[in-house]
Amino acid sequence: MNKKVCSFPILFALLALLIGTCAVVFPASAQAAPTSTGSITVSGTVASSYDAYQIFSANVVDGDSDAKIATDLAWASDAARDAVLPVLHSAGMPNSQTTAQEAAEWLNTDSHLTSALSAQLARSLQSSGAVSVPLNAGTAADLPCGYWLIVAKDDAISQNEAGTAPIMALVGGSAVTVKPKAATPKVAKHVLEDSAAAWGKAADATVADDLYWRLSATVPAGLTAYDTYTVRFVDTMSAGLEPSKVAASMRVYVAAGTDGGFDAVSAGKDGRAGTESAKGWTDITAQCATKVATDGKTFTVRTGDLIAALGGADAFTAGARVVAVYNAPLNSACNHGIAKGNPNEVYLRYPRSPFADQSGDAGFTRTPSDDACAYTWDLALTKRGSDGDKPLAGAVLSIADDRGRTLSADGTWDAEGKATVTTGEDGRVTVSGVDSGKLEVRELKAPKGYTAFEGTRSVTVKAEGLDVDQVAAAKPKLTITAESPLRADSADGSTGSLEASLINTPTGTPPSITTGGFMPSTGDMAMYAAAAAAVAGAALIVVALLVKRGGGSHKE
Repeated sequence: MNKKVCSFPILFALLALLIGTCAVVFPASAQAAPTSTGSITVSGTVASSYDAYQIFSANVVDGDSDAKIATDLAWASDAARDAVLPVLHSAGMPNSQTTAQEAAEWLNTDSHLTSALSAQLARSLQSSGAVSVPLNAGTAADLPCGYWLIVAKDDAISQNEAGTAPIMALVGGSAVTVKPKAATPKVAKHVLEDSAAAWGKAADATVADDLYWRLSATVPAGLTAYDTYTVRFVDTMSAGLEPSKVAASMRVYVAAGTDGGFDAVSAGKDGRAGTESAKGWTDITAQCATKVATDGKTFTVRTGDLIAALGGADAFTAGARVVAVYNAPLNSACNHGIAKGNPNEVYLRYPRSPFADQSGDAGFTRTPSDDACAYTWDLALTKRGSDGDKPLAGAVLSIADDRGRTLSADGTWDAEGKATVTTGEDGRVTVSGVDSGKLEVRELKAPKGYTAFEGTRSVTVKAEGLDVDQVAAAKPKLTITAESPLRADSADGSTGSLEASLINTPTGTPPSITTGGFMPSTGDMAMYAAAAAAVAGAALIVVALLVKRGGGSHKE
């Protein structure tokens, strides 16, 4: 009777660089008598002890060219089968496949055994009735032949050590040595909010103003087997972000260790990020390469050798932090409002093993993506008469932002503060793509038959709820307040549309208090009069509906 023979390039694609040149093949017959046990040693300094869970039992012998041959696969135990099968079925293995041979062949197809899947298998085995065998790092142990999942014990990870993804090992035949891969790097993205001078997952900004983004990577401690170590940020910008300033503005910094945060440069309330590196950080921009795609949607930032940048392997053993800062303003194609926003996404490509060729792309794998988002708003200011609230054309206004710039007729901002705007037939002036904050309004000329107000009045746009840990959790609240004779009318957070009015009285009419916003409409005039008196002279507030930004996970 022919025996089932199983080849596992997936297992050794994961382990070939960790275990050596050992591989599994499909020979016509075994070349040596199988043994019941095999020797395995877990080497390296990732952790001091491990739990080994047997998934498949098998007859294992050595073949030609250091190959191993596994036959007669069976589930190691009912508990292992019950723990593993649901995970494999959930990962895509057909529910009709339940035998050890079918499970092994499915794992062997198209590299199904990913790090994520091996972690799921480990969690399932740990919570099941499957029995584990303890292994001590550096000490050989004899185990029954077959496939084992090697999991670092959480309570055995000490200072200067790091966790590792679970490893599948084939035990039997000649002795096997497993060198676990250390924990993988992480990446995060933030955007600079000028009002708080702080990096966050979300910010709002004026179209065309400098808008700084920060990419940060954490390289874990314990990567002692590497001679060189290079990472690449891969950034994908939405159509609403301007790519033309990315390459020229890019600055890259590195610091030793995994603790201490990512404040590589200063951040100011002027909306700009500094370029001089903070204490403990080294500017490595000259050793890095930034490449923007021709379509402007993506760019990559490749570092030089981080081990050399930190001064040698001893410093790199403690891990590293890498920060890249660049300028990508909102452009005329950006989304306005909360519903979509303008997301910016990044993932990190990093060496898949100490033996990977880092000169090209083949030797790299990637992290999950992380994102940050920028928002902008629209304010429409309508000139109205107090005699019927009708729109008025011909009012000449000066509208200044908190940087002292004034709005021009073409919608841009005049840095000298001399530009003015004039209301049209609909009485409207639109401030499109504006940051939250205070706008100062002066009336230089009133429409014919009306009296201009004296001095300056403010209208304030406020965006709350942008200080979140994840963009998907953002529920921004948009509000507008105005000083009389300006009136706050409405705020739509979804579209980012805000409405306010500027009330003029006819010439010769005594001045009066202009009210608006949330006034009661009960029909009780006494109550109405009391409410009006209570809010006279105060700022009127309109609160937008809470709108959760849509979207989903971004994957390569």
